[in-house]
Amino acid sequence: MERVDPSALRWLIGVELTNYRKQAGASQAEVGKALKISGGMVAHFEVGRHLPSPQQIDVMLTHYGAPRYDIDRLSYLAGRADKSSWLARWNDVIPDWLRTYIGLEGLASHVVTYAPLVLNALTQTREYSAGVTAPSSRVRPDQEERLVNLRMERQERVLADENPLHLTMILEESVLSRPIGGLEVMRGQLRHLLELGERDNIEIRVLPTAIGRHDGLEGQFSLLHFRDAEDNLQAQSVVYVEIPDDAIYIQEQRQVSQYTRNADQLTEVALSPAESATAIRTRLAAFE
Repeated sequence: MERVDPSALRWLIGVELTNYRKQAGASQAEVGKALKISGGMVAHFEVGRHLPSPQQIDVMLTHYGAPRYDIDRLSYLAGRADKSSWLARWNDVIPDWLRTYIGLEGLASHVVTYAPLVLNALTQTREYSAGVTAPSSRVRPDQEERLVNLRMERQERVLADENPLHLTMILEESVLSRPIGGLEVMRGQLRHLLELGERDNIEIRVLPTAIGRHDGLEGQFSLLHFRDAEDNLQAQSVVYVEIPDDAIYIQEQRQVSQYTRNADQLTEVALSPAESATAIRTRLAAFE
């Protein structure tokens, strides 16, 4: 199930164009001269404010010395940005920084997320999601139900029968014990996690508190990978780090590689999927 958001695609294309330009050592003014536009417009392309045409992408990447494969790949992504956004009806509910992430999530093929405090939105039951949302100083009471509905709609990608989003959720053991929404809600949530863990596209890994220090202690993050299963075209991976009322998007590939290594190391010290299911059942039995 495809979730195309043009603004997220423009942002993703802009990240790649910026990286290619910096690698080539070219200035925005220089690139603008090659395109016969202003350097300011090149800057707009790079922050995703405007979308370059396939011809402009060809000129830019050729100027940067990029291989033909990458030129075709970004031109293909630009073509997908012409579609209307499924997020339009949520514009009054979600801030721009979160909309960008949800748009990227809709384009991703695999999301690896570290959850130290609460479960990732893609794995929440409706009742647990409502418990996370209310009461909250960050959410208006009249928007609580709509935010929950948005999370439920986002989950359609991981639950799809055809080309589903692959999700790896690494969570702290303590998350299983935090009774968000109350004990009955947590019982339903833990049963839901067990059901999700049986799906081929979802991997749930529990980090035992007993292991002590590990590489995720700096805070929650999500690592998004992009690959089109049908066309075998991909974009560079992005890291998303949420902070109070804002988010940080990490695009520099050296830093992204470090987060990738951290995720791999967390997976190594976490319980296996089978062991994690046992840990969830144990916690469920305690609640019951």
